[in-house]
Amino acid sequence: MRHRTHFFTGVTALLMAVPSVPAAAQLGGGLPVDVPGTLGRVRDTLGDIAGPVIEPVGRVVDDVRSLARDRARRLTRLVTDHADRVEWDDRRQPAVRGEVLLLDPDESALETAQQRGYSLIERGALEGLDVPFARLGAPSDVALSKAVQDLRKALPGREISADQLHFPSGKSEGQADAAVSTALPRGGTVGVIDGGIAGATRLSAQRGFAAGAPRASNHASAIGSLLTGAGTARIYGADVYGTDPAGGNALAIAKALGWMQAQGVPVVSISLVGPSNPLLARAVAAAQGRGMIVVAAVGNDGAAAPPAYPASYPGVIAVTGVDGAGRVLIEAGRASHLDYAAPGADMSALVPGKGRQSLRGTSYAAPLVASRIAARRALSTGAAEALKAADLEAIKGPRRTGRGVLCNICRSGL
Repeated sequence: MRHRTHFFTGVTALLMAVPSVPAAAQLGGGLPVDVPGTLGRVRDTLGDIAGPVIEPVGRVVDDVRSLARDRARRLTRLVTDHADRVEWDDRRQPAVRGEVLLLDPDESALETAQQRGYSLIERGALEGLDVPFARLGAPSDVALSKAVQDLRKALPGREISADQLHFPSGKSEGQADAAVSTALPRGGTVGVIDGGIAGATRLSAQRGFAAGAPRASNHASAIGSLLTGAGTARIYGADVYGTDPAGGNALAIAKALGWMQAQGVPVVSISLVGPSNPLLARAVAAAQGRGMIVVAAVGNDGAAAPPAYPASYPGVIAVTGVDGAGRVLIEAGRASHLDYAAPGADMSALVPGKGRQSLRGTSYAAPLVASRIAARRALSTGAAEALKAADLEAIKGPRRTGRGVLCNICRSGL
């Protein structure tokens, strides 16, 4: 699946000490050979979205420290290999090179920024969410990390950040049989913010939010297959990667959320992880305020990793993964809160051009939870009722499964 599932703060020292290594993908096989120009980077949980090669699904992760080392290597390699589009921000996170985000811009703030050498690349409000923002180009001779800090000093009290990147959280390979289960209520509508979806017969609409998008990716296509197998009636896709090495950035995800809201999509699944970003946080809150339920994976960087976003934003349904024996995936990351677990291993999905692929990662658990909530919401009058029904459906699991395991019976249909 996607090769950009790891990012995270708190690894600066490690980043400086560990040599670069090739990244890997989430779906078995590597960064999308079918996605030219994408990042060849993150291993284990990313997939073709960003472009690297991943370890086989059968790899056993038995050392938490190795997860941290792998993450550090992936990120270092990403920034090194794509220095023309990606650089470190002030929090040592990969971000869009030379671009700064300003929330609630007014003429006075923009004038101050321009006087300091910043250029206005884009100004507007997120579709469907009415969140005002400006995208500014930093002076060419100033590093992004310093540009963000300098602009904050010049505009005290304003919400200013880099446009950090987010990475997928799952991998796939191999083959398996599947049979459809109809034991649970089915139907509903789910939006997927990821790469481009191909082969999903229930795809109602798809839109791109990055250069070259929508472009089919293994990671997103596998998620579309899972939703179809779980009985979701309608799928909306938003490709935030396309062919851009700096795809998966906070602004692209925020715009995708706004588009989903404008389409009336009630439940959105995001199997991407990155650091907290003020624009994306505002977009998530605005969507939730309009009744949308946002579901997100906790990532695959291990329990010692920093909290993943958007899973850690308030009100987002944070999801971890369990294997066929009901055990939490050893590589599962964490969020500031945890709501549910769902199958994240010992299952498969159909990927165009690759056939049936075995899956592993929290990337695949999140859409299954979204499918259950969407099915319940299709039968109820609102978000609160759907979540209450999901709580009743959840089966109590081991520690670190939140309020329980959802969609475990779905495994027979995947």
